[in-house]
Amino acid sequence: MLAEFDLIRRYFTLPTHDVHQQGVALGIGDDAALLNPQPGRQLVVSVDTSVVDVHFPGGAPAEAIGHRALAVALSDLAAMGATSRWCVMALTLDQSQFADDNAADAWLSGYARGFATLAGRHATTLVGGDVTSGLLSIAVTVMGDVPNATALTRSGARPGDVIAVTGALGGGAGGLALWQQGERNSAHPLLERYLRPTPRLAAGEALREWATAAIDISDGLLADLGHLREASGVGVRLSLEALPLAEGLEQALGLEAARQAALTGGDDYELLVTLPPAHVEKARQQLAVSGVPLHVIGECSDIPGVHGLPVQRYHGWQHFKGETP
Repeated sequence: MLAEFDLIRRYFTLPTHDVHQQGVALGIGDDAALLNPQPGRQLVVSVDTSVVDVHFPGGAPAEAIGHRALAVALSDLAAMGATSRWCVMALTLDQSQFADDNAADAWLSGYARGFATLAGRHATTLVGGDVTSGLLSIAVTVMGDVPNATALTRSGARPGDVIAVTGALGGGAGGLALWQQGERNSAHPLLERYLRPTPRLAAGEALREWATAAIDISDGLLADLGHLREASGVGVRLSLEALPLAEGLEQALGLEAARQAALTGGDDYELLVTLPPAHVEKARQQLAVSGVPLHVIGECSDIPGVHGLPVQRYHGWQHFKGETP
């Protein structure tokens, strides 16, 4: 395998003229990057770590791993209504997974291609990072911006607001279930949603004008809705029948398990938002421009808790399970 700095130069360094066009005064190759934020906008920063066989299967295509590592980080910017601009990446490589230099080159080329393709799609410039040896893991820090005082947060929902989600739910959990059953056809819609999630950046920017609160769905609808409820101090009533199920989910799992996947499965990376009822149609029309549907699934109330479901307590994904105060 190439030495650290040769590896960075070969797979992750952009031409200088491309970097300077993206607001980067100094990019990869020095001790730190120098960036040029735009006046009148606030910087939005988030970090996400992906660990092999925890967040993605080690046998997944390298290109999908690269795509996914960036996509899940960009999803946090989408939830804030931010425009993505830059990222840094810390890549820990397990050298024992490569039989020889050709195997290492094939994996790194695929990984870099998946990462760079998604970055290019969202005008996101890789400006630095680190490469080291150990258990395969990827930490991606993303940076974006929003006009001053316009960022979406989790704390703005109010009683009377409706609750809505972009796209469809349960696809991430459904795709993981298929992978665990041995499905490897990456063209399968559920497997595609699991391995190559779509960060809803354009939708987040559009919803900034209409939504009162937002969060991305990474740990499951109910778990992430719980964070929004707590931050906003509201209760919610949901409609089980209104949940938009991912294509092929009911056929793969059956209706009851499909709804469970939509509620608690995680890895969907759709946006969960609240907004006044009068803004729903305007928001739908704006999202339709980018081909993203918006589905109303419930409403906020001043009655604490989650109502409207047959079972009142659900758990989404948590890395550390302890006592909940």
